[in-house]
Amino acid sequence: MLARRLFTNLLVFLFCLPGLASAGLLDTISGKDASGGLKQALDQGAGQAVSTLGVTDGFQSNPRFRIPLPKAVERIEPALRMMGQGEALDELKLTMNRAAEMAVSEAKPLLVGAVRQMTIQDAKDILTGGDDSVTRYFRSKTETALTQKFLPVVTRATERVKLAERYNRLAKQGMAFGLVKQEDARIEEFVTRRALDALYTRIAEEERAIRENPAQAIGSLARKVFGALGGE
Repeated sequence: MLARRLFTNLLVFLFCLPGLASAGLLDTISGKDASGGLKQALDQGAGQAVSTLGVTDGFQSNPRFRIPLPKAVERIEPALRMMGQGEALDELKLTMNRAAEMAVSEAKPLLVGAVRQMTIQDAKDILTGGDDSVTRYFRSKTETALTQKFLPVVTRATERVKLAERYNRLAKQGMAFGLVKQEDARIEEFVTRRALDALYTRIAEEERAIRENPAQAIGSLARKVFGALGGE
């Protein structure tokens, strides 16, 4: 598999193992270049993720990442609509997704900072960690800071919706009886978590796409490294 071959070759770079001299195209790529190429790919992935999600309809019009109502509300949604609450439910859904879009639009500086601080060990962990390694890296480096940045943005948007306030009050009571999970007990925290999940997923997808098609990489180092590694 291409991905497996790419992992193996990049590990050769990172550990400076012997044998590179006979590796053809790989002769010209240093460990520093390999790490730099990965950084460029992740930087591009972060930018693409923010530019596709952190815009109007980035969540709302995207079936994959559109944020649904918390499960506690979904279960009773039909009954609420029969009771004339359909408009309020639609407003809440739209507000949740618009809040996620606004929050994600502010994420790029922190993501770029995480890429620039990447060490050789970080690069190795990403390359050997499986399909979720990029997601795990960005979570470990940015999740706390992004949560702190996202929450106020999401809170300002959702606190204007009466149904969100009502949900928070009832969910707190439901949590006491084990009917609502703690992470779903407040709308703003639920939206923030879903927004982060979507953001990290999109970054990983963009990085994976560059591995499979190096020509779409913007950075010259990324094209050089991934092109050589993927070359036949």
